[in-house]
Amino acid sequence: MIPQDALSELASMLGERLSTGKSDLDLHGRSETYHAPMPPEAVVYPDTTEEVSRIVAICARHGVPVVGWGTGTALEGHGSAPRGGVTIDFRRMDKVLEVVPEDMLVRVQPGVTRESLNTELRATGLFFPVDPGANASLGGMAATRASGTTAVRYGTMADQVRALEVVLADGRIIHTGTRARKSSAGYDLTRLFVGSEGTLGLMTELTLRLWGQPEAVSAAVCGFDTTDGAIDAVITAMQMGLTPARIEYVDVATVRILNAADGAALPERPHLLLEFHGTEEAVAAEAARFGDIAAEHGGGAYAWATQAEDRSRLWSMRHRAYHTILATRPGATAVVTDVCVPISKLGEAIMRAAADIHASGLDGPILGHVGDGNYHAILLVDRDDPDEIAEAKRLSDAMVAHALDLGGTATGEHGVGFGKLHLMEAEHGAAWDVMGALKRALDPDGLMNPGKLVRQN
Repeated sequence: MIPQDALSELASMLGERLSTGKSDLDLHGRSETYHAPMPPEAVVYPDTTEEVSRIVAICARHGVPVVGWGTGTALEGHGSAPRGGVTIDFRRMDKVLEVVPEDMLVRVQPGVTRESLNTELRATGLFFPVDPGANASLGGMAATRASGTTAVRYGTMADQVRALEVVLADGRIIHTGTRARKSSAGYDLTRLFVGSEGTLGLMTELTLRLWGQPEAVSAAVCGFDTTDGAIDAVITAMQMGLTPARIEYVDVATVRILNAADGAALPERPHLLLEFHGTEEAVAAEAARFGDIAAEHGGGAYAWATQAEDRSRLWSMRHRAYHTILATRPGATAVVTDVCVPISKLGEAIMRAAADIHASGLDGPILGHVGDGNYHAILLVDRDDPDEIAEAKRLSDAMVAHALDLGGTATGEHGVGFGKLHLMEAEHGAAWDVMGALKRALDPDGLMNPGKLVRQN
């Protein structure tokens, strides 16, 4: 339990911005997937970095665990509170602090969402490209090193974060990185905190790279005779220097679901969903060249989406796919896989996963970011059926083991949380111990998002 002295100090500082109400606690203990609820004992809503610093310092003095919270869209229990304590909800820290168009940079608080940032940037001719599908907070996206559909062209969050303001486990405030495009000055602490999942400190300000809005955008859907054909087309396109902004894969099961739910009217074949950015001439040339490549690998005719509303409908359908798939089994939840392999091995990984899923008897449509070698199997399970959950977790672990054999990783973008904690030693070996040493150096009492990412103290 949180000591009463700690609660009194927090209440004195925050007033009504400290909550111990059951609905608030339950909201901050839930997961988007199969993980059991693990609520905190209190939720706080700071307005400033200085308040975050004081909250963390109070918790440190009293030995109270601290968990950061953005929008709650993470899939591996990142925001759950297995040891109780205080959840710091950053929803009130949602300001775009500064836009520097000349340097193509923006400075934001962690509660700003990617959609609200791009709304703010509309008049500047710039945009923020990382698109994980959910309207996640930028602090949460940096904490999990998120990516999504556009990473094939623009990179992941690790490529966008130029500098950070971070509150450490003892309440100290530090700044990492600069606005300069490069630096050789010491350890790259910015990269250390990006992807640390709140286990080393809490990001309270981010300086992010922006990109110019493309002159022209076009999107297309293309069906293929086989999964291997679709992936081989992508490999050939990448080798030839094509730079699509998005290349997404959906399997036949997903196509059937999208057809039924969204009226997509796609042929029941594996499909690629693509988007091209650039000048009018460059977009037309790349799209035409990819069409030639697709035809060489068993691809059918393009179905084009040239109007903004058509493109929006296409990507909205893709981004809603997880919840659309869940809706095919009312009341179900899912174990969501996230392996990433070298692109040359993606076809092998997907075909083996599909065979394993079929043999298991579970439903598990497959989709993913084929340009990055990253795929997701949505393994549908009854939350109250331990046998189904155990089988889905077995399948997920088998996919990870195969990915590691192929030179890949357990998670391409969702992060570790506690859902993939048991896989870290197999992937990293002794390097996982080094991560633990860094954790102990910065958080010796193990209070920052405990139970996640690293072996515990």
